[in-house]
Amino acid sequence: MTNEITIPLLPCASIDDIVAFYEVLGFHTTYKQRKPNPAVGLQREDLHLQFFEIAGFDPAQSYGSCIVLTSDTGQLYRAFAAGMRAAYGKVLVSGTPRMTRPRARKNADGLSGFSIIDPGGNWIRVFQNAPASPAPAPAGRLGKAMANAVVQSDSRGDARQAARILDSALTHPEADDDPVALVEVLVYRAEVAMVLNDPATAAEMLARVDRVALSADEATRAAAAHEAATDLAAALS
Repeated sequence: MTNEITIPLLPCASIDDIVAFYEVLGFHTTYKQRKPNPAVGLQREDLHLQFFEIAGFDPAQSYGSCIVLTSDTGQLYRAFAAGMRAAYGKVLVSGTPRMTRPRARKNADGLSGFSIIDPGGNWIRVFQNAPASPAPAPAGRLGKAMANAVVQSDSRGDARQAARILDSALTHPEADDDPVALVEVLVYRAEVAMVLNDPATAAEMLARVDRVALSADEATRAAAAHEAATDLAAALS
């Protein structure tokens, strides 16, 4: 048989909170019930999610997760980010709910990925569909540190271990470090600090970003990182 559809069913503390959040991301309700058990179905284009409510559920203890494959993680991220900016005035980068940025995932053959952590504590893991050939391994000391930190925080949810990896890399600079990689590491360290509810460190990292000298070509390569820095600065204000 063909044309089967699988839809994840994820837990939450409140289907009303779930609906309010996913509407910001461009979803609409396809089904909703209150009895015998509260549940809701949501859809955005070809992306379907369903949720069920559990009384007393703690999102911080949730193991709910699913994988979404898309042809363009950047396009989907930008759509979600635009919805957040319109609703909240900023991209949510800390607390619950929040969203990470698209980054190459070392533990997914270098494919781009980002995650949404919704009000139910569920991790919606968005990955790029596999290309014809695997992405190259990260190069350089800072690139490798970044790749390892992304696995820890964006994949495993261990922001503290990611901070340790990045702090070690930033504490021992080398003369041949790529300045674009340095900007990317500093911005990511600021994002990790926001996840850890450490705005002072986040502000320090963003201030260091402003002091990194870049050529015109390097500034072009660092454009995505600087966009992320702008979002983080807005979240701090």
